[in-house]
Amino acid sequence: MKVLFAGGGTGGHINPALAIAGYLKEKEPDTQILYVGAAGGMEERLVPAAGYPFRSITISGFQRKLTVKNVARNIRTVVRVVTSSAQAKKILREFAPDICVGTGGYVSGPVIREAIRLGIPSIIHEQNAFPGVTNKMLSKHANRTMLAVEDAQKHLDPSAHCVLTGNPVRQEVIYARREEARKKLGLDGRPLILSFGGSLGARTVNEACADLIAKSAASGKYQHIHGYGQYGKWFPDLLKEKGVDLKAARNISVREYITDIPDCLAAADLVICRAGAITLSELQAQGRASILIPSPNVAENHQYHNAMAMVRRGAADLLEEKDLSGEALCRKVEELFHDPTRIRSLSENAKKMAILDANERIYRIIHEVLADKG
Repeated sequence: MKVLFAGGGTGGHINPALAIAGYLKEKEPDTQILYVGAAGGMEERLVPAAGYPFRSITISGFQRKLTVKNVARNIRTVVRVVTSSAQAKKILREFAPDICVGTGGYVSGPVIREAIRLGIPSIIHEQNAFPGVTNKMLSKHANRTMLAVEDAQKHLDPSAHCVLTGNPVRQEVIYARREEARKKLGLDGRPLILSFGGSLGARTVNEACADLIAKSAASGKYQHIHGYGQYGKWFPDLLKEKGVDLKAARNISVREYITDIPDCLAAADLVICRAGAITLSELQAQGRASILIPSPNVAENHQYHNAMAMVRRGAADLLEEKDLSGEALCRKVEELFHDPTRIRSLSENAKKMAILDANERIYRIIHEVLADKG
């Protein structure tokens, strides 16, 4: 079987594709994989590092804010729409895949669109509760539109052939166990708060969490692990200004990046984070109570929709960035911990949303579509 993947721009589009590709290779080692991504995108680095052949096309997105610079960028994008389609067609004819899988991002548009035109079976995967522009367009003609959250279907064309699969979740996250993780992390019986704003970091999340950490360091009431991200190198100095001695405060662990997220999630009693699709799927897999702070700086405000899919099901609490402050975050944390039944309810409802066999569902759909082709 020959499978071509197309998707990129963010880890949220790349990682699901890599997870599906890995599962395919596990089930059918002879499967040939080709990943098509955008020239200069992070997929150009991540995909070869994962061991898969990679081809690039030149593509960019339209800028919605009208400035002189953005008008020039949009003219360049129009040209690239035409040239990228030609590049995609060339790659498709050379590789001759049995099926194509699009996971979102600008690059999946021309690739999956050309695959459909060439009569190649094509499926797409939407990670978010509010579908991106590319997947909205492709869903009208794709053989299947795989959804991580059923809420996404109402935003798609009625003709889309939708099926709920969930987001692929790493096995290490699914199988991490609380007691074992807490022992590994050297934790005691106090509640653990886990907070992060993503691999790059989020200034507003860091600033609010600094007040929460300062309070925990002074009271010793909670244990706290915080990841401040690549652009948050100033964070330890901010804590110092707030009187936090990180060497003395044994209940506080502050890191640039949380590399052992499966253990940290399993050990946590409460998670404070953004509302990226994969992060939420991991919260659900572990059944963790959370305070979600959706990023307002993402396309289609999709993190807010992701968060609300959980909030509406009683599976998470919401704190919008416009309402975020150190005081507001501390107050919300205290409210939750003063109501253990609320924490337990959030955890249980998050667990009910978990889809732990997403890879297997997607694998079955690939074979269904191939069987339909005859």
